[in-house]
Amino acid sequence: MGLLDNLLGSGGQAASLMGVASDLLEKVGGVQGLVQVLQQHGLGDEVQSWIGTGENQPVSGSALGQALDKAGLGNLVQEAASKVGMDQDTLLGHLSDLLPAAINHLTPNGQTPEAGASSGGLDLGSLAGLASKFLGK
Repeated sequence: MGLLDNLLGSGGQAASLMGVASDLLEKVGGVQGLVQVLQQHGLGDEVQSWIGTGENQPVSGSALGQALDKAGLGNLVQEAASKVGMDQDTLLGHLSDLLPAAINHLTPNGQTPEAGASSGGLDLGSLAGLASKFLGK
């Protein structure tokens, strides 16, 4: 239960972490954009497992950081870490726990929504609902 423990232990940082994930999705064009970015930069198998209906493959914070950096999103991660008051490695560790669940949640039928479209009524705002599930509220 690493993610749940991390979110509960971070208190107000849980909302900030969801905000970072939402900002990331927004910057890259939604779920489809993030999936493409991560697939193009070395995390194809992992991302495909998050979309699929089977078990989500884990990704390390460092692998996620490398993929985002290769995609030109390193500054976004650095700025986000500063905003939420944690170092970049810690933020990437939290995101590596959160993103598989978020992508899985945003692709409930095993398919990515088209760019700009929601997935079964889910949109970026649904990340708040995901946070509530993790927090048990």
